[in-house]
Amino acid sequence: MKDLPKDAILALVDAAPTTPTDDRVRYRGQSIVVVMASWNEQGKVGAGVSAVPRDVVDTVCVVDNGSIDGTGEEARAAGAAVIRHPQNLGAGGGYRSGYVYGRRKGFDLIVELAGDNQDDPADIPSAVDRLLDSDLDYVHGSRWMPGGTRVNMTRSRSTLTRVYSLIFRTLYGFRATDATNGFRVFRSRLLDDPRIDLWQAWLIQYELEPYLLIKTVQLGYKVGEAPVRKIYHQEMRQNTKMVPFKSWYSILRPLFLIRLGLKH
Repeated sequence: MKDLPKDAILALVDAAPTTPTDDRVRYRGQSIVVVMASWNEQGKVGAGVSAVPRDVVDTVCVVDNGSIDGTGEEARAAGAAVIRHPQNLGAGGGYRSGYVYGRRKGFDLIVELAGDNQDDPADIPSAVDRLLDSDLDYVHGSRWMPGGTRVNMTRSRSTLTRVYSLIFRTLYGFRATDATNGFRVFRSRLLDDPRIDLWQAWLIQYELEPYLLIKTVQLGYKVGEAPVRKIYHQEMRQNTKMVPFKSWYSILRPLFLIRLGLKH
């Protein structure tokens, strides 16, 4: 999978619409953007955008990751700001553009939701409350901690997510219960840390999401978890769009490459 030049991506991000800073919805004094990276998610993305609580979240940014269906149009019709990638840049490339949008547009907090409506936007206020009440820098969603739930989750996925979290705890000392979960909320200023480099070529597929969790823990930021609901749609119940073995390798390798000092 080939990336686009950084300047080209920044141009797409900067061209995306945003609300003026003084006019933004604020929750407990914080301006919040939800980021969703979507590839061929027509029929799901609109419902996900529409479900975001707009008395809490100012902007929903959907990164249309080279879709060949009506993903971008559906997201825009539901009220999202859309960044259109001319080609699929992988999950990592999609969320990178969303994160960068949040920082460059001046939002205080960035929330990541799945682009296929697997996360419940109703969990956003409680996750933000957890971050603010505990003065954290980053909150990771967990379907496994008390209060978290799973819908239509297969036994194999349940086992893999638990094993992954065990490995994460062993390597990094953070008591993660659900380290593979994409749901997260974090302070956008984390992205100003030069030790967190989202532009590395090896992060373009599924590596970027675990990378960000690893780096926040490794660098000593204040990290916690919040219970969330994860929903697997019946028609994609086996593995969503992830490719068995290849995708899990992509998720696993940041754990070892960073721990061994082979990547940074």
